[in-house]
Amino acid sequence: MLNYSDLEKTIAALTSGESDEIALMATVTCEVFHSDPRFDWVGFYRVTEPELLKIGPYQGGHGCLQIPFSRGVCGAAARTGEIQLVEDVDAFPGHIACASSTRSEIVLPVRNQTGQLIAVFDIDSDQPDAFTKADADGLSTILNSVFAR
Repeated sequence: MLNYSDLEKTIAALTSGESDEIALMATVTCEVFHSDPRFDWVGFYRVTEPELLKIGPYQGGHGCLQIPFSRGVCGAAARTGEIQLVEDVDAFPGHIACASSTRSEIVLPVRNQTGQLIAVFDIDSDQPDAFTKADADGLSTILNSVFAR
């Protein structure tokens, strides 16, 4: 099991004093991607205009370039402001298959210091039911400490 406390400390040390959102997203993506073999694709989709997400820093294969809030798991996280923990992406209504290898997914809304939604953080796995509430909690803590500080 991934030690989120250690990962949070590493990310905090690497991002200390940085305020540029893209630099922060790139660093978080890199550290999370390399932290757990369950994670096949890790990245951010940034809110670039009303009701639209565009790809941000990521690691893994190609991602979708843009996702409307009305579609897919990322859109659901942006639209509802709630973490999406999807055991089987094929069973998720409206799932966007950016990669055919994806079996499960977790997507977390990312908010800045004022509470504004700035992005969603997306992690895909080629394993079914790869993510738990512990992942959601650990990742939420990291994202809040980096972007809402």
